[in-house]
Amino acid sequence: MARKSPERLLADQRTEVQHRIESLQRHLTSIVESATWTSNDDEHDPEGVTIAYERAQTQGLLTDAKADLEALDEAVRRVEDGTYGQCQRCGKRITRERLEALPAAKLCIRCTSARR
Repeated sequence: MARKSPERLLADQRTEVQHRIESLQRHLTSIVESATWTSNDDEHDPEGVTIAYERAQTQGLLTDAKADLEALDEAVRRVEDGTYGQCQRCGKRITRERLEALPAAKLCIRCTSARR
């Protein structure tokens, strides 16, 4: 199987993240709408997840997805300026396998591990 170019990897990942954002936005809208039409006292229902919790959880996932999209956009800029695949900490090349798994990676495995 032929390996994808960095541009194709980033474009595919970007499309996937955009779909996730759209889905989360629809879900968030549906939560807000259902809360408007519901008179349930979900805050005191021991059996279910509260609407506030579900809304906060979905908002958190949406925030993460938007950050992922921003990281992919930054990676596209690195492709354009010729620094894509170069570790931003040590300057060495990031392995192809890492970039295939995480197309927006900024750090090599060694530098990522050193941060922990």
